[in-house]
Amino acid sequence: MVYRRGELSKATIDRDWPHQVVLPAYRCTGGNFVTIHLFCEDLSLCPRGHSFYRDGMDMNVFCFAQREHAEQFRERFGGVFLDPKDRPKWRGSR
Repeated sequence: MVYRRGELSKATIDRDWPHQVVLPAYRCTGGNFVTIHLFCEDLSLCPRGHSFYRDGMDMNVFCFAQREHAEQFRERFGGVFLDPKDRPKWRGSR
Protein backbone atom coordinates (compact mmCIF):
# COMPACT_ATOMS: atom_id res chain seq x y z
CA MET A 1 0.00 0.00 0.00
CA VAL A 2 1.27 3.46 -0.87
CA TYR A 3 1.00 6.24 1.71
CA ARG A 4 1.41 9.93 1.19
CA ARG A 5 4.55 11.35 2.73
CA GLY A 6 4.04 11.90 6.46
CA GLU A 7 0.67 10.11 6.60
CA LEU A 8 0.25 7.85 9.60
CA SER A 9 -0.27 4.20 8.73
CA LYS A 10 -2.94 2.11 10.46
CA ALA A 11 -0.19 0.05 12.08
CA THR A 12 1.45 3.18 13.52
CA ILE A 13 -1.87 4.42 14.86
CA ASP A 14 -2.62 1.05 16.46
CA ARG A 15 0.83 0.98 18.07
CA ASP A 16 1.03 4.58 19.32
CA TRP A 17 -2.69 5.23 20.00
CA PRO A 18 -3.94 1.80 21.14
CA HIS A 19 -6.93 2.99 23.22
CA GLN A 20 -9.74 3.20 20.70
CA VAL A 21 -13.41 4.15 21.04
CA VAL A 22 -16.03 3.49 18.36
CA LEU A 23 -19.01 5.77 17.66
CA PRO A 24 -21.62 5.54 14.90
CA ALA A 25 -20.67 8.06 12.20
CA TYR A 26 -24.02 9.83 12.38
CA ARG A 27 -23.15 10.91 15.94
CA CYS A 28 -19.98 12.64 14.70
CA THR A 29 -21.45 15.13 12.21
CA GLY A 30 -22.70 18.70 12.31
CA GLY A 31 -22.50 20.38 15.70
CA ASN A 32 -21.33 17.12 17.27
CA PHE A 33 -18.21 17.20 15.08
CA VAL A 34 -17.19 20.56 16.54
CA THR A 35 -18.12 19.50 20.09
CA ILE A 36 -16.07 16.29 19.83
CA HIS A 37 -12.98 18.03 18.49
CA LEU A 38 -13.14 20.87 21.01
CA PHE A 39 -13.50 18.32 23.82
CA CYS A 40 -10.44 16.43 22.51
CA GLU A 41 -8.13 19.45 22.19
CA ASP A 42 -6.33 18.65 25.45
CA LEU A 43 -6.55 14.87 25.07
CA SER A 44 -4.13 12.49 23.37
CA LEU A 45 -6.36 12.04 20.29
CA CYS A 46 -4.60 10.85 17.17
CA PRO A 47 -4.84 13.31 14.27
CA ARG A 48 -6.06 10.46 12.06
CA GLY A 49 -8.65 7.85 12.99
CA HIS A 50 -10.16 4.77 11.40
CA SER A 51 -13.58 3.94 10.09
CA PHE A 52 -15.40 0.77 9.15
CA TYR A 53 -18.84 -0.48 8.18
CA ARG A 54 -20.77 -2.82 10.47
CA ASP A 55 -24.41 -3.94 10.57
CA GLY A 56 -25.45 -1.43 7.91
CA MET A 57 -23.84 1.50 9.69
CA ASP A 58 -20.64 3.51 9.23
CA MET A 59 -18.53 3.63 12.39
CA ASN A 60 -15.77 6.11 13.35
CA VAL A 61 -12.86 5.07 15.54
CA PHE A 62 -11.26 7.66 17.81
CA CYS A 63 -7.75 6.66 18.89
CA PHE A 64 -6.01 7.83 22.07
CA ALA A 65 -2.49 7.36 23.40
CA GLN A 66 -3.64 7.38 27.04
CA ARG A 67 -6.32 5.08 28.43
CA GLU A 68 -7.74 7.73 30.78
CA HIS A 69 -8.32 10.07 27.82
CA ALA A 70 -10.23 7.33 25.98
CA GLU A 71 -12.30 6.74 29.13
CA GLN A 72 -13.10 10.48 29.42
CA PHE A 73 -14.18 10.51 25.78
CA ARG A 74 -16.37 7.42 26.18
CA GLU A 75 -18.01 8.82 29.33
CA ARG A 76 -18.87 12.06 27.49
CA PHE A 77 -19.93 10.71 24.09
CA GLY A 78 -20.73 7.03 24.64
CA GLY A 79 -19.44 4.40 22.30
CA VAL A 80 -17.53 1.22 23.04
CA PHE A 81 -13.87 0.37 23.42
CA LEU A 82 -12.28 -1.50 20.55
CA ASP A 83 -9.08 -3.49 20.64
CA PRO A 84 -7.14 -2.71 17.44
CA LYS A 85 -6.81 -6.45 16.78
CA ASP A 86 -10.60 -6.79 16.68
CA ARG A 87 -11.25 -3.99 14.18
CA PRO A 88 -12.73 -5.34 10.94
CA LYS A 89 -10.26 -5.52 8.06
CA TRP A 90 -10.96 -4.34 4.54
CA ARG A 91 -11.75 -7.12 2.11
CA GLY A 92 -8.63 -8.29 0.36
CA SER A 93 -6.32 -7.08 3.13
CA ARG A 94 -3.99 -9.41 4.97
